[in-house]
Amino acid sequence: MTEMNRRKFLVRTGLALGASLLSGVTSSTGFAGRPPDEASTSWEWVRSQFRLSPDLIHMAGFFLASHPVSVREAIERHRDGLDANPIGYWLEHEQKKEAAVLRAAADYLAVDPTEIALTDSTTMGLGLLYGGMSLAEGQEILTTIHDHYATDVSLKLRAHRTGAVVRHIALYRDLHSVTRDEVVDTIVSHVTAHTRVLAVTWVHSGTGLKLPIRHIGERLAEINAGRTEKDRILFCVDGVHALGVEDVRLNEAGCDFFIAGTHKWMFGPRGTGLVWGHTRAWPVANAIIPTFNTEAYDIWTRDLPPHDLPQSIFMTPGGFHSFEHRWALDEAFNFHQAIGKQRVTERIHALNDQLKSGLASLRHVRLHTPRSRELSSGIVCFDVDGMDPQETVDRLRQHGIMGSVTPYANHYARLAPGLLTSPEDIDATIRAVHQLKG
Repeated sequence: MTEMNRRKFLVRTGLALGASLLSGVTSSTGFAGRPPDEASTSWEWVRSQFRLSPDLIHMAGFFLASHPVSVREAIERHRDGLDANPIGYWLEHEQKKEAAVLRAAADYLAVDPTEIALTDSTTMGLGLLYGGMSLAEGQEILTTIHDHYATDVSLKLRAHRTGAVVRHIALYRDLHSVTRDEVVDTIVSHVTAHTRVLAVTWVHSGTGLKLPIRHIGERLAEINAGRTEKDRILFCVDGVHALGVEDVRLNEAGCDFFIAGTHKWMFGPRGTGLVWGHTRAWPVANAIIPTFNTEAYDIWTRDLPPHDLPQSIFMTPGGFHSFEHRWALDEAFNFHQAIGKQRVTERIHALNDQLKSGLASLRHVRLHTPRSRELSSGIVCFDVDGMDPQETVDRLRQHGIMGSVTPYANHYARLAPGLLTSPEDIDATIRAVHQLKG
């Protein structure tokens, strides 16, 4: 690799930044009036960073994010630059801005930037990872009946092309009495000598159940200790409804791959996401969309011998993206860091505890989400006696409360308290549900 290409690679991954580039890579926060430090950041200040209608109680923010000031201004800044001089602005900013995004994401996730591939959504990440994963005929993919359509279809398509087997299991007998040990023991009891992949979702959007990922990882590590590298179980996690809620530190999670969109709880630009892979796991992933990375492109066009580039480079799809959105993603990670990851987690859990407690106290309401923080996160699912879930959500919208219905076989009304709701919003929501009669 030439020194120039090596330099481009280092800049792209954020591993080496000289003084002349540092100012272009560190993000210029667009926080209104400068961001307060973590200790003094008020929830009123956080709410003020968004253009959300003040006349509504927003309890469906997990679906698609509103952008805070810093993200919105970064998008506009890059859009203006691309509109004024498309190729000039791209040449000047593409490598530096992707390096900044990788660094911000890596700092937030507590991983190395070379372990992250950038995508446009959770679904794209799932398709890229599972669509190119090396699997031998007869090897098994273990997943659950609770996972999202995108995971299920991606796995079935891969199994069809490789001869691998996809096996679905139920994680619990009764959601209302589920325990951590039941979930972990159920998974372990279904692992066989042929199991090569375990694919699960960290927080289920259909029920609000949160899986004990770290405990699952610990048990799988015990099993993998007796397996060769080609047979070890790859632990893959759809983490989209944990990212931006839980204090995610992937170096402690125990999984091999983590896939998530960043335009939900993270408040990232719409159309952004990532795939993280542990260094030991990335070799099983094979790119199915050509990358536009400079070094990989040079290897192909100039017929150069292969270089020891991280597989994440090849797993970041090429083509032309919504660059103004991708290059603004670092601002979303910085926004969460300014608030404080632990404070974010505590705030969201406190609001969800308040909502679950209030709903559970209503005799005509049946709560479907576990009450404990260990097994729940930011999504609360429930039924109102004698009322269809869609009618429940429609009636709440008449009160200015924005919820949704779970798009699964079992339909529930669904509310998701987050950083843009307040304890007063929760009280108002409980009063509104109290008034509902089937």
